[in-house]
Amino acid sequence: MKGTEINLRPIAGQSRRRFLKSLPVLTGMLATLKPGKPPVILLRSSWQTVNIGDIGHTPGALSILEIYLPEAQVILWPTRLDNGVEEMLRANFPKLKIAKGAVSKDGKPDTKELEEAFEEADFLLHGSGPSIVAHGDVEAWHNVTGKLYGIYGVTIVDLDEAQAKLINRASFMYCRDTASLDFLKQSGVHCPVMDFAPDATFGIRLKDDPSAVQYLKKAGLDGKEFICVVPRLRYTPYWQIHGTRPTVRDEERDRISAAFREADHAKLREVITLWVKKTGHHVLLCPEMTYQVELARTDLYEPLPDDVREKVVWRDSYWTPDEAASVYSFARALVSIEMHSPIIAASVGTPAIHVRQPTDTRKGQMWRDIGLDEWLFEIDQVSGSEIAGALLTIHEAYDAAHEKLGKAMTYVQERQKESMHVLKNHL
Repeated sequence: MKGTEINLRPIAGQSRRRFLKSLPVLTGMLATLKPGKPPVILLRSSWQTVNIGDIGHTPGALSILEIYLPEAQVILWPTRLDNGVEEMLRANFPKLKIAKGAVSKDGKPDTKELEEAFEEADFLLHGSGPSIVAHGDVEAWHNVTGKLYGIYGVTIVDLDEAQAKLINRASFMYCRDTASLDFLKQSGVHCPVMDFAPDATFGIRLKDDPSAVQYLKKAGLDGKEFICVVPRLRYTPYWQIHGTRPTVRDEERDRISAAFREADHAKLREVITLWVKKTGHHVLLCPEMTYQVELARTDLYEPLPDDVREKVVWRDSYWTPDEAASVYSFARALVSIEMHSPIIAASVGTPAIHVRQPTDTRKGQMWRDIGLDEWLFEIDQVSGSEIAGALLTIHEAYDAAHEKLGKAMTYVQERQKESMHVLKNHL
């Protein structure tokens, strides 16, 4: 009802009696406009649970909203909350409301709770992701409610007419990397606010220290005397993860992954070997996605020389981002081909190197955008020894590395604060 004007004077020719009869309706309308009513935000997020990065988008966004808009009520509209994710969110955000459901073929909510969320919420916030993941849902929100929406911390690789129209109608469009922002500006889209805001996962404040301490003790890993290493294929084998038949596109992507699999992971094995031989410290091989548990064993752990492997621990199970964050906080540093483990590590104060594959969209640009370009490497343009050199520099000049990371996180928080101020102005 924002912007609605209500004239309390009787229309010319209207009887006093008819005007008095209308007062209860007018009073109800005015009640919805009272200044003391807390704003309600519908957060569209939680895309999948086979990736701690995709899981981390939601608690990161919730924490940012909690810091800068503590008066707001947040309703989460998720895609998936299995694998213990719903329990984790409810335990850490007890005031959070969750509205499950989808948009039906007629463009309306298909559950009562989602229908009520559409009525109650003042603003829809599309959370971080590799694209405007739920662009159809955002369009449905706008068509059904006529209320405002914004897009927060996404990467844009390509743009069709429908998505361009969606951005043009948004209150704001925040890209999580400046490469996406530049692409949008060159594409000619128009939005009142179009700017850079890092991935919401940077805001994550979840930790599970008891589980982390128990695991590290069992694994024989001492705090700040080990590094974490995360592998990745060039393309994520979603058909294998979800147990579906591969499409022609899946098969082509699998061929590309197979072609680079050994070369990519040989570089990580060289990093691991040099770390162990130079420092004598341990290495933890851990996953960001479910399929990487086995990948770490076959492509990193087993091919290592015996004298190196004895200093390496292979984590044989997947985890949630709260335990991962705690383990990363105890690590000396992290080296990852994935993007979100470095983000989670940075959020808990651990220096992190990202080794980017050319198939992994534009999101790696974030490391340059926040001032960590010295810790970003393009995998086809770097050797394992060069990555190891950057890692050993972090290790040997640890105070300087922490200072660098601190400056980067200060900038991240400035962008979070500014972007939340823009959101607040639209509530």
